[in-house]
Amino acid sequence: MTGAPNHPPASAFRKLLQHEAAGGLILIASAVVALIVANSPAALLYTGTLKSDVLGLSVLHWVNDALMAVFFLLIGLEIKRELLDGQLASWPHRILPGIAAAGGMAAPALIYLAINWSSPVTLRGWAIPAATDIAFSLGVLAILSKRVPVSLKVFLTAVAILDDLGAIVIIALFYTDALSPMMLGGAALVFAALLMMNRAGVRMLTPYLMLGALLWFFVLKSGVHATIAGVLLALTIPLTRAKGRPDDEHSPLHRLEHALHPWVAFLVLPIFGFANAGVPLGGGVGLAALAQPVALGSMLGLFVGKQIGIFGAVWLAVKAGLGRKPAGAGWTQIYGLAFLCGIGFTMSLFIGLLAFDSSEALQSQTKVGVLAGSVLSAIVGWLVLRFAPKTGVSKPG
Repeated sequence: MTGAPNHPPASAFRKLLQHEAAGGLILIASAVVALIVANSPAALLYTGTLKSDVLGLSVLHWVNDALMAVFFLLIGLEIKRELLDGQLASWPHRILPGIAAAGGMAAPALIYLAINWSSPVTLRGWAIPAATDIAFSLGVLAILSKRVPVSLKVFLTAVAILDDLGAIVIIALFYTDALSPMMLGGAALVFAALLMMNRAGVRMLTPYLMLGALLWFFVLKSGVHATIAGVLLALTIPLTRAKGRPDDEHSPLHRLEHALHPWVAFLVLPIFGFANAGVPLGGGVGLAALAQPVALGSMLGLFVGKQIGIFGAVWLAVKAGLGRKPAGAGWTQIYGLAFLCGIGFTMSLFIGLLAFDSSEALQSQTKVGVLAGSVLSAIVGWLVLRFAPKTGVSKPG
């Protein structure tokens, strides 16, 4: 099948299945470097630089509000493409990843809520452990190489994409400030213009990107988090059809997705990791913080909630006849994958920053919990998959 002349071009994330190690490992390295710097004599320079003002926003805000909008643009492009022309293009292919993603978001959130039930302030972080970091998790899978069937990598990608979609909805609905009707109106007008360009068949990317920058400004000032502008822009980028195959390799969406991917994987995410993973492991903020409700809820939500939610949901769905296991994958391997989905890093840290934007102490506790839960999930997931018995060779479905 791979040699068929009309085979649709691979998306950025599908190519990532073959070359995922680099981006994921660079992201890991950026987090490690941030931890080292934050606990070194350069700590004051590190925090001072992140807080310094540039054109009305701090450096940290530029990273989290502007650079991450590019990340959300790529996520939005991939979600649109996979739903229209990929692993999620039909309902039979959506059901099992969808059930897994739903279970993998609900169980961690419930664990966090149970631990933080008595604290209205910290309850706001309920969505922190609900997210999965696709670059990190695929990076761990890359280390395992041929011990993991390709079908399991594709399944993990589908679950993570739907997980990201859920996280985007959560951010839009629950993590917004006081809304500005005038700025929302401006954003709506720009979004309408983008939709009209799509309907008119405009294929040049430049007009979309120029209006996208204006959309980002209005969304930033509206009270809705600015990164949602990236998702809205992605929805308007045309995905054109080619005769004999569902996707044209020269489609604007295809071209933008592939142009953005290396920048996001090797620049945007490492910068985000470096800017947000640096937490001092002293003064009561370090490992002792794991006993605090926010850190404990985040850690257990990721490490325990993800494995229970995803594996339990997949097991029940398969037993009920709602879906089939990924080809060539055994239950032990699926259990290992559920652990890897507990690597929340990028999106979990991002949601934590939104939830506790006015409390550096709670942000630090979030970072400790997310890092601990993600590291535990990565190590145990790798061990389970490393020693899981092989059940056969699979091909991408």
